[in-house]
Amino acid sequence: MTDCIPSGQRRGFIKAMAAVAGTMPLWAHAQSTWPSKPVTLVVPFPAGGGTDAFARPMSAQFSKLTGKQLIIDNRGGAGGTLGAGIAAKSAPDGYNLFMGAVHHTIAPSMYPRLDYDLERDLIPLILVANVPQVVVVNPKKVDVPDFKAFLEFVKKNPGRLNYGSAGGGTSHHLAGELFKLQTKTFITHIPYRGAGPALQDLIAGNVDMMFDGLGSSAAHIKGGRIKALMVSGAKRNPAFPDVPCSAELGLPDYTVSTWYGVWAPKGTPADAQARAIEEIRRSCLTDEAKAVWASQGAEFPNLTTTQFDAFIKKELAKWSQVVKSSGAKLD
Repeated sequence: MTDCIPSGQRRGFIKAMAAVAGTMPLWAHAQSTWPSKPVTLVVPFPAGGGTDAFARPMSAQFSKLTGKQLIIDNRGGAGGTLGAGIAAKSAPDGYNLFMGAVHHTIAPSMYPRLDYDLERDLIPLILVANVPQVVVVNPKKVDVPDFKAFLEFVKKNPGRLNYGSAGGGTSHHLAGELFKLQTKTFITHIPYRGAGPALQDLIAGNVDMMFDGLGSSAAHIKGGRIKALMVSGAKRNPAFPDVPCSAELGLPDYTVSTWYGVWAPKGTPADAQARAIEEIRRSCLTDEAKAVWASQGAEFPNLTTTQFDAFIKKELAKWSQVVKSSGAKLD
């Protein structure tokens, strides 16, 4: 190859090629030592919601373990789809991640035009937390002793109560519609730009109730600012043993959970994906993170990436059916 290069330039060419070759092991090493700089995690809801309740403790542990910041970038709006679109279009360099939720498996059935495709544009990495839904009320607005009394009131007063949600098409919204479908009741839906603002209005008494993820409601339930009437599922939650579950209250099919996971933009290097999964898993399994998860009635499922991908596909199918059966619409 160097035979066609004049002898005066040949020496410089060989030196340049040697320099390039010398950088290759360094590049490979840099890839294997991800992260070498701060990582941005897009959270598609305002601060203070359920996603934040897990993203921020996870971020703190990630930074502690890796020595590099995991920067939370809250991008709320359109039921979490605005932030998802931003994340899907971010540079696939390993330093842009996305923390989505169950809402993002509902959105394709609710929004006619999304500027991203969850399965095509984002790569599922790891399921971070699974949290049961809880029916919560403002005790000053809805003065009932228990769920039975609440249900009797709702049936006798259709449309009297309203419920806040993190936005149209979120699990908060669909959990409410599923509840109405199964109990043959009517409660007015009030959408917000995230669970945080909805929860603050619930506490302030501007809305009557919510179908919320236990993670974002936990501290307020313990503080007496809101009252938990029922937790979704077949068993009571260890963090709130006094709150009855839907199965024991005659609603065995009312099983709704709010889960949170991390994705990467399509095209993110496989090595960076593997390292992100490893470091996020380590962050969620620290004693500090476990304590936070337990206090919010959550579990870390510890699924493989393949299992997480299969889980997402099942959720997409499940929520598509719920949307059709309930006739849920964007407000």
